[in-house]
Order: sequence, then structure tokens, then C-alpha cells
Amino acid sequence: MNIDFLQTPIGKLEIKASETGVHSILFVDSQPEKVSPSNLTDEACRQLNEYFNGKRRTFDLPLAAKGTDFQQRVWQALSTIPFGDTVSYAYIANAIGKPAAARAVGAANGKNPLSIVVPCHRIIGANGNLTGYAGGLERKAYLLNLEQA
Repeated sequence: MNIDFLQTPIGKLEIKASETGVHSILFVDSQPEKVSPSNLTDEACRQLNEYFNGKRRTFDLPLAAKGTDFQQRVWQALSTIPFGDTVSYAYIANAIGKPAAARAVGAANGKNPLSIVVPCHRIIGANGNLTGYAGGLERKAYLLNLEQA
């Protein structure tokens, strides 16, 4: 597994990738001294930098996150939310054909290992309020504001 790190305006991201694709992009507090970048982690860093600089709205990376079939369906649905838009858990539940599964969608959303690239930050509560985000609500607010600019 190749590992690299990217410092962003809202914290450090750890990017893990193999030959098959990017496995995870997660916020971390610390970084080991040794990294093992690859062409794919370099490309992920490049695309993420473009996103934070307002020059990228979608990502073009091979993804290889591991999860259950249900989680994969949720993450795929998250990937269809347009840049700058927000939707509810119920919207995603309907989109995957499981209208009664809004809570399960929330749980799958919380396990998304591909922060920003699979835009789980674009999910808000049915009442329009910000809801949980594994990276923290401050980061979620930053990302949503970045996309509104």
C-alpha cells in the first residue's frame, strides 16, 4: 500500500492507494516520518489541491474503497451529488431504492473512507442543518462554503 499526506487548509489528509485504486483519503492528526508515494497518490494530491484552490469540481481517480454492498451503493450515490449541492440522508435512501433506510444511509455515510472525493460532506439533515461528519462539523462547513464560493 502506498501512503502519502497532503496538508490542506482544514488539516492533513492521509491518502492510501494500491495499484488498483485509492483506498482511503482521511483526515489525520499526525504523520509517520516515512511515506511511500506513488503516481496514484501524487495524482490524488494534485486533484485535491486543485479542488481546494477552486479549480476542480469533480475527481477522476480510480477508487478501491472496501465496504459492504450497501455501503458501496451509498458511496456511489454520494458521488452523484453535484458540486455545490446538498441532499438529505432520505434523498440518498430513495436514490438507492431503500426509502426506509435513511439511518442506515447515515451509518454508511459515516464510514465513507474517501473524504472529499466521495462527497459525504454534501449530506445535510432533512431540516437543512449540518449533521455529523467524520472530519468534524467545522471541516464540513468549510467544504460546503468552498463549494458555494
